[in-house]
Amino acid sequence: MKVLLHYAASPAVRARVARIPGLRVVVVEERDRDGFLREIPDTDVLWHSLERVTPQVIDAAPKLKLVQKIGVGVDTIALDACKARGIAVCNMPGTNTQAVAEMTLALMFAVLRRIVMLDTTTHSDRGWSLPPASLDGIGEIGGRTIGLIGYGGVPRRLVPVLRALGAHVIVWSRTPPDDGTEAVTLDDLLARSDIVSLHVPATPQTTGLLDAARIAAMKRGAILINTARGALVDETALVAALGSGQLAAAGLDVFANEPASADRPILSLPNVVATPHVAWVSDETFERSFAVATENCRRLSAREPLLHRIV
Repeated sequence: MKVLLHYAASPAVRARVARIPGLRVVVVEERDRDGFLREIPDTDVLWHSLERVTPQVIDAAPKLKLVQKIGVGVDTIALDACKARGIAVCNMPGTNTQAVAEMTLALMFAVLRRIVMLDTTTHSDRGWSLPPASLDGIGEIGGRTIGLIGYGGVPRRLVPVLRALGAHVIVWSRTPPDDGTEAVTLDDLLARSDIVSLHVPATPQTTGLLDAARIAAMKRGAILINTARGALVDETALVAALGSGQLAAAGLDVFANEPASADRPILSLPNVVATPHVAWVSDETFERSFAVATENCRRLSAREPLLHRIV
């Protein structure tokens, strides 16, 4: 069985997949368009990360039987095209929960403690000559109200940690929390939260969830954290709010258009900490993910029900 891993895999990841018995795993980086078009026609299983699986990709893959998402969100996959061809689509909920929860927390710390600025000035021998005003506004998680939009695996992992640090946590979710966490309306969450963190998938219902009006309704001086999907936020309105002081800062791992280019206005702002959609990445995530992906290949060969099948 030929598997195509469409991802800019590190040497360690390449070595890991090369050792999987019974599979011939070919690795092609997302930006290697020619390599992808060369390898996809005789591919049985596509291990998909972030580069979109379009109807054109499906048309170019006559042998394809399974699109296996390495992660959870399937908004990057043409599900209707897969369904029309009888191609299964599976994801793997839970494999990256710990990594995303930790990155969410790391972005909160990075923004509140201005770690990027302090690291840069210290490396350039200016750490003890900072203007005193540059340290104004550095804060703590303790004592703040943190609003979690969505209440899946990642926010559930965060709640006890945030509480242990002294934060008060409120949640807006279609499914009310069953663990005593305070549930509120979205308007209430935005008005009350010192930090708002996004944890919902990108769907037609959630795209543009934080539009200009809702960003304006957020507590003045609040912080936005997004490790979910860039499409949830009106990026133009976010830039304006960060520039005006309506929002104090943002920690972003995802963007409306990816990869995010350096000339994007959002990346020119000093009060934005940005990472390139890698919240899910860790050695442990890969170990858990390849275990699920390998098992689904075995099940595909054995004609057994697939794990976490979406289509």
